[in-house]
Amino acid sequence: MECTRNRAPKTSETPLIRTITFPRPSGEEIHVTALFDPGKPLPSAWEEVAAAIRRKSATIISQDVFGLEAGNGAGLEMLQGAFGQVKWPVTWLEDGTPGLAGTQIWAVSGVPVHPVFADGTVVGSVFEDDSARYCRLGGVYPRDARAARKDQAHDVFLRLEKTLRDQEMAFSDVVRTWFFNEDILSWYSDFNQVRTAFFSRRAVFNRLVPASTGIGGRNPLGTALVAGLLAVQEKTRGHLRAFAVPSPLQCPALEYGSSFSRAVEIATPGSRRLLISGTASIDAEGHTVHVGDLDGQIDMTMRVVGAILSSRGMTWRNTARAVVYLPDLGDAPAFQRYCAARNLESLPAVFSRSTVCRGNLLFEIEVDALQPLPLGEAEDDKAGKKSVETREKS
Repeated sequence: MECTRNRAPKTSETPLIRTITFPRPSGEEIHVTALFDPGKPLPSAWEEVAAAIRRKSATIISQDVFGLEAGNGAGLEMLQGAFGQVKWPVTWLEDGTPGLAGTQIWAVSGVPVHPVFADGTVVGSVFEDDSARYCRLGGVYPRDARAARKDQAHDVFLRLEKTLRDQEMAFSDVVRTWFFNEDILSWYSDFNQVRTAFFSRRAVFNRLVPASTGIGGRNPLGTALVAGLLAVQEKTRGHLRAFAVPSPLQCPALEYGSSFSRAVEIATPGSRRLLISGTASIDAEGHTVHVGDLDGQIDMTMRVVGAILSSRGMTWRNTARAVVYLPDLGDAPAFQRYCAARNLESLPAVFSRSTVCRGNLLFEIEVDALQPLPLGEAEDDKAGKKSVETREKS
């Protein structure tokens, strides 16, 4: 989404809720990261999160919930009690630890947001600005939880594709994917085979390979996985460029059989959005480093992400949201210590108890960063693609 030319992002905080607001030509883009206080009743906690959205007069695009039990519909009932009718996609992961459960919400004001349905269920949101149409899907499950895991994965890809097609979009518009796989270590290779085959048939490798997170996680329906994606489609010719961004400190994931880009940037005349894939302690040869050393893995991973940000002229201050994935949430204080030592306490991060795709990886993080463009650079964009092309070469 385009951002206004002369205003910086704003951050507001309570002890457990961080709201980051990016200006747009009309309205705002809002990212809310909230942790739940284990000493406070959940309905009250949800109401505080909903109030943060209402204060912005915003419409929710998507929501992720980490570490709360959905409880046979009780979770949705709590959402409805706080927000009213849920007209946006919700991706819900149940594994968690009291005190570290949380939610992230992406919302916008100033433009209409339309729900996307599949089989009578809300699985997405569509909205647009002067430059592009955006489709965010989430909470997409396979239709048969009893089918073989590979079959469930294939079905999810087909459902994602059909839902995009219903919105007059295609998989070629996809810039980011999320896959939360139950018991991921036992079938990650099978999942990658399904994804690679699907991408090959759709010629994804000839265009943009999306950024992605593939991580272990348990969902309320007990299926092999639950998925989501972000697709962006150019609306005004020359106003949108989406391209893969390499990791300066790592090899491409494609070199060791994982079909995703390390990061993808979306550039419009008013903003640059950097979507950094789930990143862990993997070196330039594709090997896990600092095996058994949590602090070493955190440091390596954060240096890798920092290098990607720096390569695109951004810093951690540009972060709109981050998710920290830990097999053991008892290790969360190690990450908090790392941040405290580097003045990163305000990083808008939520924790998820999730198995990383290699058994020797103890930490993973994904990051979205956004940079509204300065007045002068955005004014240059009025003449056409020139400044977008210049940014892409930088």
